[in-house]
This record gives sequence, C-alpha cells and structure tokens, in this order.
Amino acid sequence: MELRHLRYYVAVVEEQSFTKAAEKLFIAQPPLSRQIQNLEAELGTQLFERGSRPLKTTEAGQFFYQHAVKLLSNAEEIKTMTQRVGMVEKTITMGFVGSLLYGLLPKIVYLFRQQHPNLKIELIEMSTKEQIQSLKEGRIDVGFGRLRISDPAIRRVLLREEPLMVAVHSSHPFALQTVGVYLADIVEENLFIYPSQAKPNFSTQVRGLFSEHGLDPKNLKEVREIQLALGLTAAGEGICVVPRSAKTIQLPHLHFIPLLDDAAVSPIFLALRSMDESEDIRSLFDCIYQVYDLEAIKYDRAVI
Repeated sequence: MELRHLRYYVAVVEEQSFTKAAEKLFIAQPPLSRQIQNLEAELGTQLFERGSRPLKTTEAGQFFYQHAVKLLSNAEEIKTMTQRVGMVEKTITMGFVGSLLYGLLPKIVYLFRQQHPNLKIELIEMSTKEQIQSLKEGRIDVGFGRLRISDPAIRRVLLREEPLMVAVHSSHPFALQTVGVYLADIVEENLFIYPSQAKPNFSTQVRGLFSEHGLDPKNLKEVREIQLALGLTAAGEGICVVPRSAKTIQLPHLHFIPLLDDAAVSPIFLALRSMDESEDIRSLFDCIYQVYDLEAIKYDRAVI
C-alpha cells in the first residue's frame, strides 16, 4: 500500500463518485476503480456499499477513511518540516490576529529577534481559522490566536487567559462603576462587536459568552475592526466588549471598566504543527514566558 492509494481512496470517498474522483485526480476512471478494488483485496474487506448512489462507505471503509486522512496530513507535515529544516536561510513565519498587537505580542517578537539575530522573522496578520490552514499548508510556522479551533494536525497551547473589559464613553453611567459591571448589566445597551469577517472570530466569542450566561443582547452591531468599535464608542454611539490590552488604544472620552462575570476572559493560544519540536519553537516559548515573568502575568508553562 502506497500513499497514492490513500489519496485515491480519500478522493473517491469525498467526491462520492469514481467519475468525479477521477476528474479531480486527473486520471481515467477504469484505472481508479481497479486501484480501489486492489486496495480492498489487500485489506481483505469491502470499503464501499455495493450499488449505493451516491457512493457510501461501509463501517470498515469509514474507519479506513478517517485514518487515511490523518496519515496523508502527517505525510504532508513531514514534507513541509523537512523542507524548512533544509533551508539555507532559516525563517520562522508567525501568523497573528490583529488585536494581539495591542498586548504583549510586540514585546515577545522583539525579544525573540534580539535573542536570534540570524533568524529571519516574518509576521502575517490572519484570523485564527486561517492560521490553522496556513500551518497545515506550511505557509506559517506558528499562529497566535484567540479561538478554540481543533484539528488533529495542529497542536494548540493555551498561553494565558486575558480578562475582558467594557469600553464606554466617559459620560455613560457605567463610567462611574469603579468595581465593574456584569453581562446582564449591558444586555440592553447598543453593543458593538468585531470583527465582521472571517467567522468564527472574536465576535463569535462574545456572542457565545452571552449565550453561556443565558443572555440575549438585543442591540448588537458588528463592525469591521476593533479601532472602529472603539471609535464609535468614543463618539457616544454605544459600548463594546474588548480584551484588557485594548486599554492601550487611547481615544478622548474613552473609559474602560472590568467585566465581572465568571469566564469573562479571552484565551490566547499558540498553534503549531503537532509534530514540530524544533529548537526555534522551544526558544519562542522561552521568550513568551520571559515576557510574562517581566509583566508579572500568571500562566501555566507548557511542556514543549
């Protein structure tokens, strides 16, 4: 059994047709059918239900499909990692969500550059979902994001949980709340959430937080980005929920107050390929925790 046999089989399962799979693979349909028949003979079991239209897998066929997908993903990961190891000029490419630039990510990247002057470092802004695909395709080496997205080919490490705050205009009654407010207090407010594209994203997280507390905000409005949400808040058009690091965005009449509900946090994850244990990745983790120590931020150190 070779990798190409796994690719043939996965294509047939996903296209639910030998004809469509053959077109996708740029081969003739009869040879493809023979390859699948040979695969069944080698395995000693039937992979497809005979006569089903569209094609359906047997129980054994579905089991084989799930593991074939994992094996193909691992093979591609090994190829990508080997190519990167062999590069003359070593480069590490980091994906990140834009809101992290207002937190500690710039300090982490700067420290990493200082400690590795011969390493070329590239930064690419992209959503958490885009980071997962980019890691699998080898376009980035690590990704900094905020969402819990699972994929068998990706290892996700929780770096820390950042408290959430509510941004309001300084004339808003909430600005007088020195301790903070609860989600239930803001459910009737005009509430800006962001971003409006590439879901799931931070707006999805905020909606989920309300839902977890049995709340249904009536006046939600999605805007393109955090700067627009805070700008509209500073204009007195409404309020918005933001990570605490957004306090570094200084606008006139903008006031930040803590959100007091349990689990009112935004997790920060580092994602990497599940088989990547390179020295550069270990060094990046060291830099992350050095910055956290300097900033007196609590964390549970991951074992890499």
